[in-house]
Amino acid sequence: MADTAPTNAQPGTFIDPYRNYNFKLDISGGTEAHFTECSGIGIRIHTIQYREGGVQQVVKQIPGRTEYSDVVFRYGLTSSPELFTWFMAGVQGKVERKNVSIILMDADGVTEVVRWNLVNAWPKEWRGAPLDALGHEIAIETLIICYDSMDRG
Repeated sequence: MADTAPTNAQPGTFIDPYRNYNFKLDISGGTEAHFTECSGIGIRIHTIQYREGGVQQVVKQIPGRTEYSDVVFRYGLTSSPELFTWFMAGVQGKVERKNVSIILMDADGVTEVVRWNLVNAWPKEWRGAPLDALGHEIAIETLIICYDSMDRG
């Protein structure tokens, strides 16, 4: 008799994917803000191409360096200066590296379902909110952070 491993997938059972609208940012253990948008989470492994001697028409690839994408946060401008102060420390030559987690919440808004941990993150770019005297939208600022490594918890 063959040994079969149990699986979570059951015939006829559909598991809904998580929604992308309920997330928050945790900086060194404290929730700093809820954001309107978070984009750019990603990892890329560059390749090194080479040809073996005698087989010139075949190009082989091996893994090279790993690159972590910058993460872009967009958030409504409020009276809280925390994120801008963190950025300005770098402008003054005192980069503050912090562990940052992007936390995706379940539809109930309370239960954590996925967490991306960005290690030694620091803000590398800030963009102020576009202002329009004829507009009726909220003021949205942008913060771009870079980091040394990432894991998914």
